Amino acid sequence: MSADNTTADPATATNSFAFPRHEQTFPTLTPHEIDRMRRFGEVVFFKHGEALFETGKPGPGMFVILSGEVAITQRDGLGHVSPVIDQGPGQFLAEIGQLSGRVALVDGHAEGDVETLLIPPDKLRALLVAEADLGERIMRALILRRVSLIQGGVGGPVLIGPVSLGDMARLQNFLARNGQPHHLLDPATDKDAADLVARYSASRADLPLVVCPDGTVLRNPTETALAMAMGMIGHHGPDKVYDVAVVGSGPAGLATAVYAASEGLSVAVFDSRAYGGQAGASARIENYLGFPTGISGQALAGRAFSQAQKFGAEMLIPVSIKSLDCSKNSGAFELATQCGRFLRARSIVVASGARYRRPEIENLDRFEGRGVWYWASPIEARLCANQDVVLVGGGNSAGQAAVFLSGHARKVHMMIRGGGLGSSMSRYLIERIEATPNIELIFNAEVVGLEGSETLARVRWRSRLGPDVYMLDVRNLFLFVGADPATGWLEGCGVKVDRAGFVLTGVQDGQNGERPVPPLETTVPGVFAVGDVRSGSVKRVGGAIGEGAQVVAALHGFLGDSAKPAL
Repeated sequence: MSADNTTADPATATNSFAFPRHEQTFPTLTPHEIDRMRRFGEVVFFKHGEALFETGKPGPGMFVILSGEVAITQRDGLGHVSPVIDQGPGQFLAEIGQLSGRVALVDGHAEGDVETLLIPPDKLRALLVAEADLGERIMRALILRRVSLIQGGVGGPVLIGPVSLGDMARLQNFLARNGQPHHLLDPATDKDAADLVARYSASRADLPLVVCPDGTVLRNPTETALAMAMGMIGHHGPDKVYDVAVVGSGPAGLATAVYAASEGLSVAVFDSRAYGGQAGASARIENYLGFPTGISGQALAGRAFSQAQKFGAEMLIPVSIKSLDCSKNSGAFELATQCGRFLRARSIVVASGARYRRPEIENLDRFEGRGVWYWASPIEARLCANQDVVLVGGGNSAGQAAVFLSGHARKVHMMIRGGGLGSSMSRYLIERIEATPNIELIFNAEVVGLEGSETLARVRWRSRLGPDVYMLDVRNLFLFVGADPATGWLEGCGVKVDRAGFVLTGVQDGQNGERPVPPLETTVPGVFAVGDVRSGSVKRVGGAIGEGAQVVAALHGFLGDSAKPAL
């Protein structure tokens, strides 16, 4: 994915986009640095007006401009083309998506004759590893450029609909969680948006309309349909067999991908929605080693996601895994996806974590995505600005969300089934909640029903100490009531789980014979489990990352043994 844009430098900027940290985001390479890069690429020439890369099409790699200039522009699918920047000799054209050959987010055309050094994605990854100091500068620039694209609303789809619409928030959250730039238009205030809604005779159920950069218009699409239209899901060769398939891209899965790929294993990572898992939705993680001021779950996961791609892990997100075939009839484990594709791997790491628990609340399914949320991101926070909200839960995730939402909502009614927080929440969060004046703690309480027309309007709740039922007029309800293990896709493959559904590891079983069973291996040799999905795990980000690193040694052991000829 090639994309290059820059800050408001009066000598080169062609529009009003302003991007911070300009020198780090768009460094100019010296002739000596370019010479060090030549062995990784080939010289390619372009005539005036020729395209180096085009929005929505896979980029061929990173371009280093040797002579001439390249004009970078963006187009939004509505027919609008905006200049971004002109790049010249010594500068390079790429952003983080180019590590995996994803589609371009902007256009690049030659201004006059242009000579470039083209470095394809696989060679770019090799460059980042082999040339450590130069690779660090390039990697930082690639990450900052994607951040600039997101913050500047450059590239990506246009979402058209009322900002208060639940499905608008759903798709915004999906794109934001996957680090995809996008921008919003409200037909109530934007004429182009209103004209498009009228042209497609869109009803409220059709909104939001999503306009892709190539002009394709989707009506209130599913996340998978949007991902397919945007080219977010990469392609693999049908005959390829990976060393490791990691199912789940939370902290445990991402750690596995980083360490396995950095040690030379071919790795594919799957997730049904977005990288980061439940941790990726955390507003702030303050007890993770090395971050004394805290870090958002999205930022931590985003860094790991980029790091995994740097070492060559293939990120297949969003791709849902339907089932796992452990028979090895084809010589390897076989994963079946919900969209009908099959992928093979010599070993499997189960890192699918847990799915948000859905409590027994009347009309819950009717208002999910329309006022009922299982996470609290800035998108949801904007929806409840200066309003009362209800938040249910008493664990650390609930506490982090309550503190975060208190900075936006008028009042956070925090309902806890038990009589206190001491047994379920870290002390620092309890003290912060108690010190926040607009968080009201309601103990021994539970939500029993929801009311409203198209969106949530009222919450019914009751005290667990008496028969009385109360009503709160709120438009947003946040549920943080725990999660159940996401292990349905393992049924029928021989992987044993405990009574609660979590995967058992380190258990001697008939399938393992007499061989010692590594602590993170399941009852099926070659299938390992890490993170929240594993029975006995500590359910902490630090623990999940540690297990992701630890499992790689066991993977090497299994793969080494399976490669040995039978005696």
